Amino acid sequence: MRTSTVLVTLTAGATLLSASASAASAGAPSSAGQVVAAAPAPPPVSPAPAPTAPPSTTTPTTTPTTPVTTFPPLPTVAEAEVTITKTVPPPPPGVPCDGGTDACIDLSANQSWLLSDGGVDYGPVPITHGRPGWETPPGTFSVGWKDIDHLSSEFDNAPMPYSVFFNGGIAFHEGSLTDLSHGCIHLSNAAAQTYYEALQVGDTVQVVP
Repeated sequence: MRTSTVLVTLTAGATLLSASASAASAGAPSSAGQVVAAAPAPPPVSPAPAPTAPPSTTTPTTTPTTPVTTFPPLPTVAEAEVTITKTVPPPPPGVPCDGGTDACIDLSANQSWLLSDGGVDYGPVPITHGRPGWETPPGTFSVGWKDIDHLSSEFDNAPMPYSVFFNGGIAFHEGSLTDLSHGCIHLSNAAAQTYYEALQVGDTVQVVP
């Protein structure tokens, strides 16, 4: 007699299992006369524990403090609290310009001087000045610039050695002491060199009629 199925009685109740079905689900064919037991169920897989982050640490920050430097009070200087009044010295005797002038030009006398601190440093020296139509204007001026080898761009590159400009294009420079100029103050060679070395930019030049 051929048995195709085997009944397995479970203690919890009468459950019929087909040996052939059990064998098929287990992946092995059943043979005659053999009892095929169902494969045990795999144990439940516990989920892997979630990774835990390491505890965070907070480094306290501190604000650096800048040391305050305290300086001692400045001493009181009596001279610094006194108003200094500069007095202009009177002009030297025989010089028609104001005191405090660095160079004086007397057009009517055809003379010039270098002055400092109320005294005469150099002069008087003979000069020539502007001809009619090119008169040298009177007034008080300041030295603007100097050029030791100047050439006149207005008068065909005429040489103007040791030029000291004090009123636009009007300057002291070496020139003829017999021929009148186009407004400049002509000096001898020696006087022109002395004026060029003595006068500096900003010095005062006074021209009187």
